[in-house]
Amino acid sequence: MSTSREITVGDHRVNRIGLGTNRLTDTPENRAFLGAAVDAGVGLIDTAHVYTGGGSERAIGAALAPFPDGLVVATKGGYERGGGQPERLRAEVEESFERLGTKTIALHYLHRVDPAVPLEETLSVLKKYRDAGRIRHVGLSQVSVDQIELAQTVVPIAAVQNEYNLSERKADDVVDFCETENIPFVPFFPLRGRTLAPLDEIARRYDATPQQITLAWLLERSPSMIPIPGTLSLEHLEDNLAALELELSDEDYAKLN
Repeated sequence: MSTSREITVGDHRVNRIGLGTNRLTDTPENRAFLGAAVDAGVGLIDTAHVYTGGGSERAIGAALAPFPDGLVVATKGGYERGGGQPERLRAEVEESFERLGTKTIALHYLHRVDPAVPLEETLSVLKKYRDAGRIRHVGLSQVSVDQIELAQTVVPIAAVQNEYNLSERKADDVVDFCETENIPFVPFFPLRGRTLAPLDEIARRYDATPQQITLAWLLERSPSMIPIPGTLSLEHLEDNLAALELELSDEDYAKLN
C-alpha cells in the first residue's frame, strides 16, 4: 500500500503527522522544542485553551508567533461544563488570541458539544469570528456524523478531531464520512490502547518501532487522517515523523485491521 505524505489542512499543505501539546508547559526548554519541531517538518501543532492551564498556548505563542507560513496552529475552546455558552466560548477565544500572540487563528475547534446548549447557538460564535477573518477555519472535536452534518448548516467544518487508534475505533463511521467529505480527520490519542499481538512482529520486519507501525496503519486507514501524537522529546518527534516513510503491505495492514 502507498499513502500521500501530505494533506491540506485549512489553507496549508502539511505533513500528515502533527504534534499534540496537551502536556506542554511554558518553559524555555519547551519553547526551544517547539522551534525544533517546526524545523523538523511539523506543519500542524495542536493545542487547546485548557491544556496545562493555558501554558501550552502561551509556550506556542512565545516560541513561534508570528507563525511562519505553512504552519497551522490549531486550538480548541469550550471543553468544560458550560463551555458551549456563547459568552463563555467567546471569552476563551479571546484569551487564546492573547496567549498565542496572534490576531488570527488558523483552525479553532469546538472542543466538546455542550448538551445544555444547542450546537447551532454555540457554533454561531465561531462563525462570527470566521466571518470577521479572525478564525480562518472551524473544526469539531469528539462528535458524531449527525453532529457534523448539523454543524455544516451553520459554518463549514474544516477538520474533525475524535479519539481513534488501533484499539478504539468507535469513530469508524466518522472517519469514513470525513474521507467522503474531504475533511481532515485528526485522531487524538493515536498511540493509546492495548498492543495488538502482531504489532511487535510486524515492527521487527520493518526495522521500526511499534509506535511507528501504529502511525503507519493510521495513515493508511484513510487519506484524510492526520495523527497528532504528543511528545516533549525531539527524538520521539523525529521517530514519529519517520513513520511517514513507512508503507505497510496489504497483508500487514489487514493483520492490524
